[in-house]
Amino acid sequence: MSLPALGVTCGRRNPQLPDVPTMQEAMNPGFVLEAWFGLWAPAGTPPEIVRRLNAGVGTLPAAADFRAKLSSDGSEIVVATPEEFAAYVKSEAVKWERIVRDSGAKVD
Repeated sequence: MSLPALGVTCGRRNPQLPDVPTMQEAMNPGFVLEAWFGLWAPAGTPPEIVRRLNAGVGTLPAAADFRAKLSSDGSEIVVATPEEFAAYVKSEAVKWERIVRDSGAKVD
């Protein structure tokens, strides 16, 4: 038995599932839940080293085998500058802090 997909949780339709709406389209405007990964360097790492690391890592998506491996499970590759990634991480922290606070969840 197979079940139909109700929606994808990312902010835009997945190219591998073009007929499956996003959760925002299907039922909940503003609902976006994405898994993401990033690379951090220790605090105080010189900006030039950060730029060089970012430039090196930024070449990975051009490798066909890397792109194929990630896209095979529906992942989308996004390369960002260190500043763009820092802003994204900050926005995610703000979003999830509010969600956890509003939920009333407590750590025991």
